[in-house]
Order: sequence, then C-alpha cells, then structure tokens
Amino acid sequence: MDANQNPTQGDYFVIKAKENGVQVIGLTRGHDTKFHHTEKLDKGEVMLAQFTAHTSAVKIRGKAIVMTKHGVLDTEE
Repeated sequence: MDANQNPTQGDYFVIKAKENGVQVIGLTRGHDTKFHHTEKLDKGEVMLAQFTAHTSAVKIRGKAIVMTKHGVLDTEE
C-alpha cells in the first residue's frame, strides 16, 4: 500500500530555519481546511514532518529550506 492509498503513511519532508521565528503551520484535511498545529523554529533548527490523515498541507512563514523527495525549495527564491 502506498501513500496515496493510506494517508496516514504520507511523505516526509524536512524544514530547516534560516532565521529565528520561522512558523510551520499544519492545515487539516477534509471539507473545511483549518489550521490545526503551529510550530516556531529558530535559526538552524530542523523539523522532520509527515503528511497524515489529519494534515493535508503545510504553510511556512519566514526564511527556510524545505527538503522533499521532489527536491529542495528555498523560501527566499
């Protein structure tokens, strides 16, 4: 069974803060999309996260590097 068949086994991704106060906001899955979790990262901190049955999207505020199986994204670009 792959991640498309079982949303609790979704893709992992890594967020590395390039400045203090980077916000990582989890958004819910379902009929109404809502914020359900927020974390703040300081410069150099790394967060390993996963899409789940409850998390369908993530919003990142601040300067950070995001690493996924699809590549590396820099929020400053």
